[in-house]
Amino acid sequence: MNRRAAIRNLMVAGAVSFLGRPLKAKAPDDPPDFVIRSDVRLVLLDVSVKDRAGGWVPGLSKDNFHVEENGAPQDITVFANNDIPVTVGVLIDNSRSMAPKRAEVLSAATTFIEESNPHDEIFVLNFNDTVRRGLPENVLFSDDIRQLRAAISRGIPEGRTALNDAIVDGLRQLQQGKRDKKTLIVISDGGDNASRHNRRQMLDMVESSLATIFTIGLFNTGDPDQDPAILRKLARITGGVAYFPDSAHDMTVACRGIAKDIRRRYTVGYAPPADNGGLQRRIRVRVSAPGRAGLFARTRLSYRYEIPANPNQ
Repeated sequence: MNRRAAIRNLMVAGAVSFLGRPLKAKAPDDPPDFVIRSDVRLVLLDVSVKDRAGGWVPGLSKDNFHVEENGAPQDITVFANNDIPVTVGVLIDNSRSMAPKRAEVLSAATTFIEESNPHDEIFVLNFNDTVRRGLPENVLFSDDIRQLRAAISRGIPEGRTALNDAIVDGLRQLQQGKRDKKTLIVISDGGDNASRHNRRQMLDMVESSLATIFTIGLFNTGDPDQDPAILRKLARITGGVAYFPDSAHDMTVACRGIAKDIRRRYTVGYAPPADNGGLQRRIRVRVSAPGRAGLFARTRLSYRYEIPANPNQ
């Protein structure tokens, strides 16, 4: 049975569903926020495996992986070890503080797009005081490199930084994608001074999502807007990687590395029991293979499993 057929069978038994819970007062036409509710029957993990030397480890099988949720072993029901297309959002800080780095940002983001799976569905959000879609209004996702290049180039660096809003909007748009695996790439100095959503609200949504977040922090010495800690945290809790390049070359290397990382990750899925602890579920993935010591698996640390008051909702 192939991976998509396995997912379909699980979804017949109990659909993967993301139901809305407001983060704050919203207008009637606002899109919903997404949390994992009690009708979830499948958790898909995006897992990177490296050896002691930091090299990616290909060719592992399902039997090499061991998953625990809140300390309890889980049966792996979905597994894939090939280059699977993903839904990707590229979030680019377009605030005034990023102006000196703009050429490097555009070059590196282009490198990421060019080296991604050609069947990925990608969108771009440019953010400063507000968050704006880079693609044309009627286009949610694209795999057209020229269209995506235009999307990342749109806008002029000015204003302040609405990082929290960009991440919230990015997670919402990811849920409209058709790919099972979801990823955000965030390029910013990490500071936020313009968002409607506060940090806790943003992190609540990150923890309620199964998306992987990679971050690239760009700072000048003494930059008052920099906040590397939040960029590290976003990557750490979702199983991504935070990069802090010192040069334009290093930034391009980072984007190329992210594209390779996404394409070489394993997909590991399991059906979580409803009675396995509270709402916050801790995840641990271990990897072992004969003759290959020191393997390290990186994936998200936890997710939020919320039980509605009315089980029939």
